[in-house]
Amino acid sequence: MSSVVLLPYAPSSVAVARQRLSTDLQDCGVFTAAIDDAVLVVSELLSNALRHAHPLPSGMVKVTWLRSDGHIEVAVSDGGAATEPRAGRPALSSLGGRGLGIVEYVAESWGVRHDGDTTTVWAILPAPTGTVSNGQVHALREAG
Repeated sequence: MSSVVLLPYAPSSVAVARQRLSTDLQDCGVFTAAIDDAVLVVSELLSNALRHAHPLPSGMVKVTWLRSDGHIEVAVSDGGAATEPRAGRPALSSLGGRGLGIVEYVAESWGVRHDGDTTTVWAILPAPTGTVSNGQVHALREAG
């Protein structure tokens, strides 16, 4: 399962991306906790792109996800910024700066790719699925 979504360079796009990703993962039978983590990571990556980067030449941002082998890779592509995305270590009293630190904590791995003027920040997370029979959940794939 994979999706590519082009969204306006606007804060309202975060909710759209969250809903689309959540629906796709639910339709694949991914466990709720894994969906919540993936949605959180997409929210952080897209919010950072909107806050710190430029839109793609089309005026949009691109959000993609690919689920395979019990994992999901989520990615946000934008027009780049003056600085490289990196996890910060803000002071306890800081109001922001924790987004990529959250991604680093939740994801198995994350990174940045550059292709010309396009910057893509990606993360890989476990996305185990399960089935329900007789009111019990049976894991088809183990996370990790």
